[in-house]
Amino acid sequence: MSTYYIKLQGDVLKVGFGSTLATGDRIVRDVAAKLDEMMATGELSGGELIKINGRVSVLVSQVLADKLGKLYQAIALLDPKIGAPGIDRYVITISRHPQYQVGDILDVVRESQAQTNLKVVLCGFANTGKTCFREGLKQALLQIPDAPESYFISGCPDGDGSWYSETARRDPDLAAELKARYKAGFSPEFAKLKAQEVRGVNTPIFVFDIGGRISDANRLIMKEATHAVILVKDEAEIEPWVKFCDELSLEVIAIVFSDYFGNNDVVESESPILRGTVHRLQRGEDVSSRRTVQAVARLLVSLSRDK
Repeated sequence: MSTYYIKLQGDVLKVGFGSTLATGDRIVRDVAAKLDEMMATGELSGGELIKINGRVSVLVSQVLADKLGKLYQAIALLDPKIGAPGIDRYVITISRHPQYQVGDILDVVRESQAQTNLKVVLCGFANTGKTCFREGLKQALLQIPDAPESYFISGCPDGDGSWYSETARRDPDLAAELKARYKAGFSPEFAKLKAQEVRGVNTPIFVFDIGGRISDANRLIMKEATHAVILVKDEAEIEPWVKFCDELSLEVIAIVFSDYFGNNDVVESESPILRGTVHRLQRGEDVSSRRTVQAVARLLVSLSRDK
């Protein structure tokens, strides 16, 4: 199935979005059809517990709950935010089994202890398009065949949440209003919680963006990363962020110039640091096909496989 894949491995249902981008109605139909097929062949035969590991949208979760809830007494979903080295943590979300209560956490030791956790921060001053770049990078990774599992969040103590791009696409005025409210609620406590969240994420490729300031809040969050991609508008913006990353022992793997009024992307070099230009990082636009975005996506896949 091109829009969504489902594969049973023991008592773990591995799921995720495919390389073919599609709207929610198409995806949920594909998910329902695949589950029906697996039940008809006996591959999904039911039992006490099934664990779900992978990216699940709200729409997909409804189909999974409906279909699997009739077969299994308990369902647990992986929460990548609360993992630990070598440990996947699943949260019980549905249960008719006396051994499991909704909200229980199950620790599962990974079969492969050699999994690489690439934690990449997208950093740079304000208005360089980090949020838009992050969303494009997420979609670009999904389009790479057999790419390692990836996970994306916003780590901004002074910027946009992950909801912003989708909201801006549908209703720019509402997005701007919500952004103003959201920014007003940031605090040192938020930074501590976000750093803890970054620390706990366990996927092979993990990407998050931070706000456009060199600040103590960003220092706290960024120190949990392993690598950095810096977005800038001009040469003068590079040195402060390179210095900041050096202080935190982060390897800078790419420096990307954000040219809002440009007409095309340019990849100047890919080694030892990827350098290039990305054009028109516009709110609500799909930038996953941009040459520089795709180059960074390929770089992340290469790094995750080489380690």
